[in-house]
Amino acid sequence: MNIFSNFFKKKSKKLEMTRIFAPISGKIINIKKVPDVVFADKIVGDGIAIDPTGNIIVSPVDGVIGKIFDTNHAFSIKTINNIELFIHFGIDTINLKGQGFTRKFDLEKTNVVKKGEIIIELDLEFLKKKAKSIYTPIVISNIDTINKIKKYTGNVIASIDPILEIYK
Repeated sequence: MNIFSNFFKKKSKKLEMTRIFAPISGKIINIKKVPDVVFADKIVGDGIAIDPTGNIIVSPVDGVIGKIFDTNHAFSIKTINNIELFIHFGIDTINLKGQGFTRKFDLEKTNVVKKGEIIIELDLEFLKKKAKSIYTPIVISNIDTINKIKKYTGNVIASIDPILEIYK
């Protein structure tokens, strides 16, 4: 080993891992099974979807809410380390004009949220009847900044069980 060998060694950068928790209880499904090409073809980002059994949507991380749609069917959130998530309940649920959804998080007071805080309450039985699909995509919208994603499978409980591990 000589004096120059340290200059030519590749330095391995340890990736930072962020765990994303279930925003709603249900069963994780492959994002490709969502009956909407925008999600299935990962046009808006990569992630998973949940076939919901619960009636509340909670924050999946500590972070900052970017936007809650006026119809309360979707919202965006950014983690402390700048992972941008988009949570979208159902497919074509924007057409319900807010029916079946009640906002519980008050953006007028703050946009800072803790994991597990309730964002939206929903009438799951109503939405099962009225929505094209109740599959709920959870996608990383700034996927180009991510090195690796680990996707979990199985049944999950909102704010308790992890659904994704993101490595930056």
